[in-house]
Amino acid sequence: MSQVTPEVLWAQRSSNTDPEKNFIYLTISVPDIPKENLKLDLQPTSLTFTGHSDTLKRTYHLELTFYAEIDPAESKTHHTARNVELKLRKKDLNDEYWPRLLKESKKVQFLKTDFDKWVDEDEQNEAPEDDFSQFGGGMGGMPGMGGGDFSGIDFSKLGGGDMPTGGEEEEGESDDDDDMPALEGQEDAKEEGATKAAA
Repeated sequence: MSQVTPEVLWAQRSSNTDPEKNFIYLTISVPDIPKENLKLDLQPTSLTFTGHSDTLKRTYHLELTFYAEIDPAESKTHHTARNVELKLRKKDLNDEYWPRLLKESKKVQFLKTDFDKWVDEDEQNEAPEDDFSQFGGGMGGMPGMGGGDFSGIDFSKLGGGDMPTGGEEEEGESDDDDDMPALEGQEDAKEEGATKAAA
């Protein structure tokens, strides 16, 4: 059984007045780990995660020491079939972003910026409000895992809706194959064939 450090994606927001806008997004990529096979210990300065996937026969383990303190009581967790998402509330209200997620400044291979959620520090007030409705308190169920609902999509507008079918010809298109000159070598063969036919 192998133990693996999972990939971790992160992004952040900051505010010196609104605690709701002062947080860290953390996504731990751990596919196929049922809720009963994971252990998450969230402390003010650290996070420890262990989870086991029976289907992949793999155990994931992660220990992070944060750059600054968070408020575990106000932080939220959402477990899906592919990952564990956390919204960690920063303890100190501050307009400035943390310079990094971890206390140590050394580069770690498993930690990456989540560019889907990242907003530059000077643009965070103009950024649209994020939808956190999927975050529940603690390790809630797995919403969003139902079948995809495509009822609102008009598939005829998705590429090629006006493409001609089978036997139809587009305007201005005609059968011009008769006017094409013969390729080199084919002219000689036609002349030879005509000479033999005449003989």
